[in-house]
Amino acid sequence: MIRFFTEWLQYDFMKHAFAAVLIISPLFGILGTMIVERRMAFFSDALGHSALTGIAIGVVLGAEDTDISMMLFAAVFALLLNKLSRAGLAANDTLISVFSSCSIAAGLAILSKGGNFSQYSSLLVGDILSISRTEILYLAVILAVTLVFWIFCFNSLHAVSIHRTLAKSRHLPVRLMENLFALLTALTVTVSIKWVGILIINALLILPAAAARNISENVREYHLFSVIFSVFSGIFGLLVSYFTNAATGPVIVIFASVIYFTTYQYGSRIQ
Repeated sequence: MIRFFTEWLQYDFMKHAFAAVLIISPLFGILGTMIVERRMAFFSDALGHSALTGIAIGVVLGAEDTDISMMLFAAVFALLLNKLSRAGLAANDTLISVFSSCSIAAGLAILSKGGNFSQYSSLLVGDILSISRTEILYLAVILAVTLVFWIFCFNSLHAVSIHRTLAKSRHLPVRLMENLFALLTALTVTVSIKWVGILIINALLILPAAAARNISENVREYHLFSVIFSVFSGIFGLLVSYFTNAATGPVIVIFASVIYFTTYQYGSRIQ
């Protein structure tokens, strides 16, 4: 039995993947709480789709590292969506859907030119087993930045999510908080895309937080349960995917989905 749980530690790629999961999962658990609270599920999904366009722009410009173009495009994409949402010219879900559809269509059109999309298809489901030590360090820096942001800005951001007008009347930097959170989400999504996958990254952001919301009675429990569910799904999803030879990202999402439906049933019973 012990050998069953330690066999995977013999391989460096599994050690790296395990370290990445220990960083990515609490990061997603923390950010996911505010994404769910602010009803930004479509927003984070659109950011994931915009990654293809960012990569396509880098390819067109001849950039050696398309990660930079991907992050820059996601940042501009997030800020532009925020600005248009505040203008109130159309419903938020409509704006996000339009931008998401346009960006992914443009990205697919460029990357598929000449039948070359196959080299980018791995981005759809991700491959956390390919992560390197340097990339793990980048994720650790993002987690540290997120924690600092949460410590100093959570109260203001939470007030904005509850009642934007009231927060503004209290002289809170509403627009700054919204833009900083959008940029942080954009950075996290784009940096994690290649290991998590475009198709499922939004699920990993939403499911643990949504599950935590089903059973939490206060904000502390909300954050705690979200991180616990995210880490649990990440670790067991990685192990099960290793022993079943299945893609890691989808298996993690399956665990997170089971947790969500379990907490939903439990929450509905105690209400």
